[in-house]
Amino acid sequence: MPNITVELLKGRSVDQRREFAKAVADSAVEILGARRQDVRMVFSEITPDIVANGGVLASEDDSRAGVVAALADD
Repeated sequence: MPNITVELLKGRSVDQRREFAKAVADSAVEILGARRQDVRMVFSEITPDIVANGGVLASEDDSRAGVVAALADD
């Protein structure tokens, strides 16, 4: 039974999570030979102030400003 944990910046819609979950489950069935009903996925939403890339908080990273702003608008 694949147990998959997905961490996403907060702001993804239910439809986005649903579509992603289906795509990952499809891949687990095809690649791993898992039964669809045994593919378990947990989404953890994180905020930009608790994750850092290259030592810079996502909330303070100018190169990520557009992504963070777009998620905040949703």
